[in-house]
Amino acid sequence: MSWKGFIWRGLLALVLLILLYQLWIFLHICWWVNHNPASTAFMRDRLQVLQEKRPAAKLKHQWVEYRHISTHLKRAVIAAEDSRFPEHDGFDWDGIQKAYEKNLKKGKLVAGGSSISQQLAKNLFLSNSRTPWRKFQEAVITVMLEKMMSKRRIYEIYLNVIEWGDGVFGAEAAARHYYGVSARNLSSYQAARMAAMVPNPRFYDKHRSTRFLNRKTATIQSRMRLVEVPQ
Repeated sequence: MSWKGFIWRGLLALVLLILLYQLWIFLHICWWVNHNPASTAFMRDRLQVLQEKRPAAKLKHQWVEYRHISTHLKRAVIAAEDSRFPEHDGFDWDGIQKAYEKNLKKGKLVAGGSSISQQLAKNLFLSNSRTPWRKFQEAVITVMLEKMMSKRRIYEIYLNVIEWGDGVFGAEAAARHYYGVSARNLSSYQAARMAAMVPNPRFYDKHRSTRFLNRKTATIQSRMRLVEVPQ
């Protein structure tokens, strides 16, 4: 076989592997339309890190149905993370533009601009790296999620799987971890504070009363009444 033929066969095999991987992701998303994911890529990675230090370590995680999550929390997380979530197609282009301008002004990465759908795509399947391939794959998965699932279902899964502390995942485990109540009984203030923790949950798990967190909580709480949530 000539070297050109070898290269073409290698490229063909690579394309086939990529397509099979996309099919694997697509089939998982189809299943999760009506079934709850038991874990995510991010949860498994985090558990592995914890078990390197403590082999018996387990994650705190308990699935809770959307209707059993406080409306305060639903409003707070959208107000904090993605105010246009109910309207956009998976990508908040205005938010992405603003994040780009902010990063350009600061000269470093200080804002992401990722929508809730994009964050869910990353949590379900991907690593926390920032490579071009990961961002491309995140976009592909986001489109799949938006096409296959309702906004309510996307948001239900998101609230149940995101990290909310050191080994703490999902709204139910977080509500019990921080306040000793179920996710359905969170007050407006508690919900706003939990939403304020989302960008850096492990830090805020250990530093629960910083000045910045207090200010951000107040800001989120003032915006919550303006937010619509998926029904």
